[in-house]
Amino acid sequence: MTEIEEIFDHIHNGRNFLLSGGAGSGKTYTLVEVIKRVIEENPSAMIACMTYTNAAVKEIEERVGHEHLYVTTIHDFLWDQIKHFQKELKLCLVELANEEEIKVIKLDGVDPVPNDYFDNLEDGIQYKEYSRISQGVISHDEVIALSDRVFERYPKLGDMVKDKFKFIFVDEYQDTQIDVVRIFLEHFKLTEKRNIIGFFGDAMQSIYDKRIGRLDDYRGTEEGQVREVQKRQNRRNPKLIYELANKLRTDGLVQIHSTDNSAPNMTEGKVKEGEITFLYSASGDIDNVKAHLAWDFTNSKETKELNLTHNLIANKASFQTLMDIYDKDKILEYKKRIKDHIKNHPVEWDPSKMTFGEVVERLKEGKTGKGLKMVEPAPKQQDFIKKNKNLYKVAMDMNFEVFSKVYVDKDQLLDDKKQDENDLNKKGSKRDNLIRHLYRLQEIIWLYQNERYYEFLKATDYKGKLGRVSEKRNLKNKIDSLVNVGEKTIEEVIQEANDYGICLIDDKLKRFAENQKYVYDQVIKVPFKELQALYEYLEGRTPFSTQHKTKGTEFDNVLVILDNGGWNNYNFEYLFTNRTDKASVLERSRKIFYVCCTRAKERLAVYYCDPSQAVIDKAIDWFGRENVVNLGETH
Repeated sequence: MTEIEEIFDHIHNGRNFLLSGGAGSGKTYTLVEVIKRVIEENPSAMIACMTYTNAAVKEIEERVGHEHLYVTTIHDFLWDQIKHFQKELKLCLVELANEEEIKVIKLDGVDPVPNDYFDNLEDGIQYKEYSRISQGVISHDEVIALSDRVFERYPKLGDMVKDKFKFIFVDEYQDTQIDVVRIFLEHFKLTEKRNIIGFFGDAMQSIYDKRIGRLDDYRGTEEGQVREVQKRQNRRNPKLIYELANKLRTDGLVQIHSTDNSAPNMTEGKVKEGEITFLYSASGDIDNVKAHLAWDFTNSKETKELNLTHNLIANKASFQTLMDIYDKDKILEYKKRIKDHIKNHPVEWDPSKMTFGEVVERLKEGKTGKGLKMVEPAPKQQDFIKKNKNLYKVAMDMNFEVFSKVYVDKDQLLDDKKQDENDLNKKGSKRDNLIRHLYRLQEIIWLYQNERYYEFLKATDYKGKLGRVSEKRNLKNKIDSLVNVGEKTIEEVIQEANDYGICLIDDKLKRFAENQKYVYDQVIKVPFKELQALYEYLEGRTPFSTQHKTKGTEFDNVLVILDNGGWNNYNFEYLFTNRTDKASVLERSRKIFYVCCTRAKERLAVYYCDPSQAVIDKAIDWFGRENVVNLGETH
């Protein structure tokens, strides 16, 4: 019996199911085939299909176009089901805001939140890409928590969803928040009506925090529980790579080669052998590693170097200054230290009309010893301040209330979730409005450089009459000036593009410049070519990627850099030495390594700097002695 036949055996018997398939097994193909057959057997039934990314939504929609199929992200699906029940939403939002253990929904300065707090909102509770709880605006994290509570409190809403959708399929289930699974498999059981819930995914590829990972608590033969169907064939990886991947799995799923001769890993009726190599040295010299491999690392479509974090890539990919601004600012850490101190030790005076420096000095008054230490910068913060005296002066001179609202996070710089490759502003992206503007500007430049003139003209704000030769020449001269950016700063390019009418400064950018002046003033001094380097990296046009970002992709050649640089969540020494006493770190490290290894379609190389003998012994066990290479003497 094929896995599709097994799934339909469960469907015909009214049972929820789980399709478990390893990397490269063709889970999306199976999902699409299941949807097609469900439509064929139930032509009038509505089907909901949820997945983790907008790219996956687009892919499924393109493979199966049908009026009864509703494909969306999980967040959008849940919001669409609850958004019309404003009375219930407001009551549940108040309830969550008043619960101490619910961290994602809080209203500063309002305790307790009264039941009628949201009653006078002109537009009711809204779901947007940012959250303003006090104004009734929720974002991604809040919509999950709110949906969980609403479906628990009002079971009839579950009935309405089940009436509407006889089939609900969740793709990449392992990346789903626990609350979402609870809605479908616990809250939906509170009513008599029934539908079919199907999950598709791979527990070994659960590499994001606070996700369900496995469905172990919901598997079983009782009504409402899920029955597992395993998809064991591997269509992507050559033999040596999927056999290595099998050694990493801990859930009993063992992959075998595909029986489909058209599969990418098959040639002339046989599975490709592939190449795997474990390289090590004491020096940490990645150039030496690349020289040994002799791959073409300039071909970013076929070859990738995978690092654990963006920070490890920023310098290699030439956007280190931007990364430092968004991820290394210890002055903002100190600001949070001061805010937390005032919150925990309320003051009788009003800091809102004072500068940050005045607040700090006021807090220090009369304090000595431990009390003084609590309001002074921590050692690492002090080191950062000494190296950035001018920036610290800017912070000290800012109004405390304004400065207290300054917020930076690397996701504002690096997040690339968007509806499709042409849409930079849809719900889901965490980019701030400065980076969005810069990204749009660079997209316009890139389209012109790559002779995609129709898309370029659609993307630009240019209003000239291009019917005239002189006007076309004028536009060409202007865009050429932006292409030849040289050492111009981000500020100069923003202004030039605005003056030329090519990418106008809008209200969102103006507000960002005003409200986030501390960040804005730093970014605009950076050379624009750094932004261009960041753009190329995020668009996948460099040889570099993080190990998380590569999930769902595949390349001919993959080099994995195993770095143990003091990460709290990962330790590859623990992985190779099977430190079961460090179970959570071991599990995270195993999964991220599994995902990295299974990206390779032809050749896989793993580099480990200065491994212990125990690590080398395990590498010999996993890769084979002939595939473990010492590039230089270890300590």
